[in-house]
Amino acid sequence: MSKQEVLKVVPARYPLRLVGALFSLFILAAIIQSVAANERWEWPVFAEWFFAPAVLSGLGQTLLLTLLGTLFSIIFGTLLALARLSRSYLLASLAWGYIWLFRSLPLILVLIILYNFSYLYDSISLGIPFTSLAFASYPTIDILGQFSVAVLGLTLVQSAYTAEIIRGGILGVDYGQHEAAAALGLPGYRRTFRIILPQALRSIIPTGFNEIISLAKGTSIVYVLALPELFYTIQVIYNRTQQVIPLLMVATVWYLFITTALSVIQYYIERYFARGAVRELPPTPWQRLAGWLKR
Repeated sequence: MSKQEVLKVVPARYPLRLVGALFSLFILAAIIQSVAANERWEWPVFAEWFFAPAVLSGLGQTLLLTLLGTLFSIIFGTLLALARLSRSYLLASLAWGYIWLFRSLPLILVLIILYNFSYLYDSISLGIPFTSLAFASYPTIDILGQFSVAVLGLTLVQSAYTAEIIRGGILGVDYGQHEAAAALGLPGYRRTFRIILPQALRSIIPTGFNEIISLAKGTSIVYVLALPELFYTIQVIYNRTQQVIPLLMVATVWYLFITTALSVIQYYIERYFARGAVRELPPTPWQRLAGWLKR
């Protein structure tokens, strides 16, 4: 009885893929060499200002605006999304009107209107509507300063987009889950926050983080308020030193760091919520790199 011949497994080869990869590396190397060798980029000036106290202070303001804008827009956006899905015609109509309004207005316009709000109202009062009874009254100019206007404007605009993202995620959950939760006799708020929203998060997170990244970059628009966040600080410095390009590169690299950090956070949050949806999680980039190096 002859032994069965053992066949050697030969991996498939893709020459065009290899050519494309080599060509891409060549183009990338050419760009890096051009940027590094061109003295007009003024990299010593870049290094001088990258960790300057004024720049780091502006970076801190940008991060704080991003954090507060994200937090408040998620809270308010969730309430708007639930109102849009409410059976109350009044609540649904009011939420729709709010979303329609603030998705129609540019952020820079909202910021400028809010900053000049004291022209319309000298003070902001808390009291009973349609009466002269007021429990507290504050000068508008004291409440709506540069920072508070920036946070309020970012929240008002961003919450409109966040509401639609959350509403889309809730609508993406199979209606049978709503019926099953109702069959258990759970109250409406528990069905929403314990059953529906956790399942909707898997589809909400990718688009939601995309909006958070846009918000982080959108904080640069508050320069119109002369608030010393990262971009405004860079503008002030290069207007004084006339070193425009290297200082713009400082802002560019810091924004790249911010968006990269947010992208990494998004990746691991997505993996966390994917555990119940897939049998085996795909390898992380580090695991793929380690496997490639072992070959």
